Parts: sequence; structure tokens; C-alpha cells
Amino acid sequence: MADRRGRQQEIGPIVSSAHLADGALPALSELEFGLILAGNAFDRWMVRCMTAAGEPGCAAIDVLVLHSVAHRQRPKRLGDLCSVLGVEDTHLVIYALKKLEKRGLVKSARAGKEKLITATDKGFETCLKYRTVREALLVESMKGLGLDPATTSAVAATLRALSGHYDQAARAAASL
Repeated sequence: MADRRGRQQEIGPIVSSAHLADGALPALSELEFGLILAGNAFDRWMVRCMTAAGEPGCAAIDVLVLHSVAHRQRPKRLGDLCSVLGVEDTHLVIYALKKLEKRGLVKSARAGKEKLITATDKGFETCLKYRTVREALLVESMKGLGLDPATTSAVAATLRALSGHYDQAARAAASL
């Protein structure tokens, strides 16, 4: 790419905030921009897949919470849902649970002092419909990329490790 004087300029790195890429690790800014794009695309996908599965009007957090509640068909505690999903603000999960309960997708019961949440039959059936749509629209197209399952799992492990670094940095920043 040429500048105003016709000199060639290097393209990249592809970032959303060049002032952050000027630091010691520009590649991290590239990764963060990729995470922003992937995160927003994933949120859109979950909402639209849930609509196609017969539950329009759900937010991305609602979809995540429903799938987590349905996971292994065992009752879940609020704290465990927040922990697994990495959601610090429990009010977000509480609100999602209220919306899902109103739709008849989850139900809650007391076990002593604890409140346990489970997926209803309708909730689990919705998760299975979501899976059917996901297999047809997303998995089939992803298979066409020829991604190696072991490499894909390694990328997932790296993303989970990165989340730990961001969480630690967030705790440190909160103490400043």
C-alpha cells in the first residue's frame, strides 16, 4: 500500500487499536482483535441458531446458560454456572435464568439452602434442536475447512489458558 507520497507502506498488523499495537507485543493486539470479531460473530450465531431452533428473542447469555444447565442433565447451582461460564456478574445469569424459566426451558428447586436449576423437557429438546441446526449449518461448513481435530483442541486449550491470563490481569488492574 502506498502513502500520499507514493512510498510503499507495510500493511498490518490488523488491529482495532494501533496505539495498543505499538507496545512490546503487537501480535497480542492482533489476537485481541480476532477475539473481538470471533466473540461478536459467535454471539450472533448463538442467537440466530436458537431462533432457528424455535426460541426467538434469546440473548447470547441465555443460550449459554441454557446449554450449561442442560449439560449432562444434572442440576446446577448458580455459582457453578457463573464459574463455568466465567461470568463475574451473577445478576446476568440470574436474569437469564428468569427469562429461561418464563419460557419453560428451565426450572428451579430447593435442596436445603441451595437453589438447583435443571433443564425442563422442553429446554432439553430445544438444546437438541439447536444441535441439529448447528450440525447442518455450522459443523458441515467447518468440516470443509479440513481442520485437524487435535489442532482445534489445542487452540481451544490455548484460549482457555489465555482467559486465565486475562482474569489475572483483571484482578491486578482492579487493585490499582
